[in-house]
Amino acid sequence: MSRFRDEIGQQPEIAARLLAQSGSALEAIAREFDAHRPRGFVIAARGSSDHAADYGRYLFGRRQRMLVSLAAPSMFTHYASPPSLEGQCVIGISQSGESPDVIAVIAEAARQGALTIAITNEAGSPLGTAARLVVPMLAGPELSVPASKTYLASLMALAMISAALAPDAGFQRALEQVPDKLREAMDKEEGLAPLARALTGPRAIVLGRGFNLCTAEEVALKLTETSYVLARAWSVADFVHGPIAVAEPGFPVLLVGAGGSVAKDVEAIAARLTELGCRVMGLFDCTSAPLPQDSAVRIDSGLPEELTPLTLAVLGQLLAHQVAIAKGVDPDVPRALRKVTRTW
Repeated sequence: MSRFRDEIGQQPEIAARLLAQSGSALEAIAREFDAHRPRGFVIAARGSSDHAADYGRYLFGRRQRMLVSLAAPSMFTHYASPPSLEGQCVIGISQSGESPDVIAVIAEAARQGALTIAITNEAGSPLGTAARLVVPMLAGPELSVPASKTYLASLMALAMISAALAPDAGFQRALEQVPDKLREAMDKEEGLAPLARALTGPRAIVLGRGFNLCTAEEVALKLTETSYVLARAWSVADFVHGPIAVAEPGFPVLLVGAGGSVAKDVEAIAARLTELGCRVMGLFDCTSAPLPQDSAVRIDSGLPEELTPLTLAVLGQLLAHQVAIAKGVDPDVPRALRKVTRTW
């Protein structure tokens, strides 16, 4: 078994560990948030962590009803002209805690007096040291170069922060169900084989919207880095504003969706791309899928739409692993990549 596949399998236990051991960190964040009363969020991240940040954009926007910005780290490094962060809660996400540009955002935010939070797998890393508060991912060493368990731990940490800032019994109960729901997603692995065979390249498109735009982005990245498939993610809304021109018979398109508020948009694009002759497939967490059974893998976790990026991330990771195996590529050591990437 590859390390990548092994680490995908560890995720239910990591989610349970976060739920069991993060109480003091979340209580501290809730206290500081109440004391600072920030008016919005700024999130700094790179790579897979940037997709987690996009999840935070929807999560805090929906549950906290606050504006969320994704930082442009080069403004803090190369351009040396950081914007004002006054009145913001600034979150840095990095599995290693060693990305200099993400650290620069947190360090400048702290200098300006903003509330700073680090989500990292290394609490004692430079990022963890720079931030006022830390939520450790508790994922253990991630040995495979492509992130799997640290990505999911980032999503889980953001969801728990949101829950701590706006306590809601129903949302908390749903969070506590996540480990079991991830195990249910793992049980769908065998059914992914037909989709994997259709995604061996050289190109693919991955589409999502709303909370699962981040899932589309992350699945596209996983297909690219583990299998060298040139996969590109778009929001369904953006895709129809121009990129749909690439659609042609046989072109592989993967949809990710979870019903909810954007269900009709996902259904509409599925129908339109099918009419154009594309090979349309899907990963879904909802009661019904807008595609035939042989073109989709579906679970019905019963989780609120806000938490389906966790279950769908697992399906996407398992799919990327199968694509790599189908192509004879070692997913653990993608060419030209290292586990820790430092950008300025």
